[in-house]
Amino acid sequence: MKNTFIPSDKLLKPKIKEKWYIIDAKDKCLGRISTQVSNLLRGKNKNIFTPWQTIGDYIIIINANQVKVTGNKSTQKLYFRHSRFPGGEKYESFHALQSRFPERIFEKAVKGMLPKNRLGRKLFRRLKIYCGASHPHLAQKPELLHLE
Repeated sequence: MKNTFIPSDKLLKPKIKEKWYIIDAKDKCLGRISTQVSNLLRGKNKNIFTPWQTIGDYIIIINANQVKVTGNKSTQKLYFRHSRFPGGEKYESFHALQSRFPERIFEKAVKGMLPKNRLGRKLFRRLKIYCGASHPHLAQKPELLHLE
């Protein structure tokens, strides 16, 4: 058989079981967690993965303010933003951004690994990031996922 069967959304939707996972980022490396989270959001861990469909799971990241980076990245890594006015570019180090908005570090890291289109924006909405150990998603019964 030389033809590859690709199921449509109508056939896949009843079969897809979307799960909720909790990832504890305490004392874990930012880059390693971000790559694993982006793969889970896209659904690359499932055998029915297709690049243009939303078959991934929901991810909750807790303790985002206690994430670690290796080397001198805490002082040398810079985050860029612009106010859209002339001369409105601003740079901020990892350490300064972590003290102000620790969630934004994970947002920028994971969003950069997702597709840059409608699908990527839809997948990004499935990511929930919190500074502390508590979160408001207990009704979804999330499973604790241990990442290395």
